[in-house]
Amino acid sequence: MIGGLDGDTRAWREFLGLLRPAFHAYFSRRQYRGDADVEDLVQEALMAVHAKRETWRRADPVTSWCYAIARYKLIDHLRKSGRARLVPMIDDLPLEGDGVEDGAVRHDLDRLLSTVPARQRALVEDVKLSGYSLAEAGDRAGLSEGAARVSLHRTMKTLMNRVTDRET
Repeated sequence: MIGGLDGDTRAWREFLGLLRPAFHAYFSRRQYRGDADVEDLVQEALMAVHAKRETWRRADPVTSWCYAIARYKLIDHLRKSGRARLVPMIDDLPLEGDGVEDGAVRHDLDRLLSTVPARQRALVEDVKLSGYSLAEAGDRAGLSEGAARVSLHRTMKTLMNRVTDRET
């Protein structure tokens, strides 16, 4: 993406080539009738990425930006085809082994979590990702349940502020 923005046409073609299978998988999982529309959606999303590439901020994760474009293309398609249905604002995190999208989401999540100290990162991962209770996660981190609760709350607030600061 960065190479393409800097004028490297080969890098830009390579980037779009990497997006193609990711978008294909994304749309295929969301077209419940095996629609032939998947390829059209892939093309529309790739064209939108190309047309809007200057709006991407280099400090932001590119995968989130690309999947947001794909999501809006899917919503437009469903509305136009009369099959509008509830599309959640935030898709569920992909299941393990879900493919390219899984790796992209995990990369962005790791990048965000790397901005907080190790103890707070461990609390977030234990409670929010692994399903440990606050008492269990606190015990693993050497904290009381109350201290773990306060630390987790503050860490989540910090992470949310970092994400919303990038969006404004």
